Amino acid sequence: MKNFPRVQTTALTQSDFDGIQHFPECGGIGIFIGTVRNHHEGKAVKALKYTAYAPVAEKMIRAIEQDIQAKYQVSYVRVVHRIGALDIGDTAIIAMAYAAHRREAFQACEEAVERVKHEVPVWKEEFYADGSSQYVEGCCIRKDYEDVIPETTPVQSHTHHGSCSHHQTKMASV
Repeated sequence: MKNFPRVQTTALTQSDFDGIQHFPECGGIGIFIGTVRNHHEGKAVKALKYTAYAPVAEKMIRAIEQDIQAKYQVSYVRVVHRIGALDIGDTAIIAMAYAAHRREAFQACEEAVERVKHEVPVWKEEFYADGSSQYVEGCCIRKDYEDVIPETTPVQSHTHHGSCSHHQTKMASV
């Protein structure tokens, strides 16, 4: 099995992950690839920057993978998150899950992404075409998110408003 960092400063690719051929019991692959889009809440995004407390983020992502693997009884769950400056279209996160069937692969992959986005200390700063920027706390929390968190997982407190929380920061130029 490949041992790769879950928090990386270089471009992410699916080749970082172990291939399905190593898991002959699996017939389903769940894959999520998150990329940088050019807009957020009506503002034109020109780039973004992810920062993280890498030692803790690394441990937390690996623990999330293990939790989800056990919960869904899947053979493989891996998540890798990019940090640093990213341009529009760059890959920010990849999650993969291998399971005997598609349903478990999809569920494991989705929960892995949700938990990494909401629990792991990774911060996203968006830079806008108008010269401003802002930090975004994780991604928007789905209304049904509470239903996918295992009961044994400690949940960080979040304010559930149905949209992302933001901290505004103005910059002279980017």
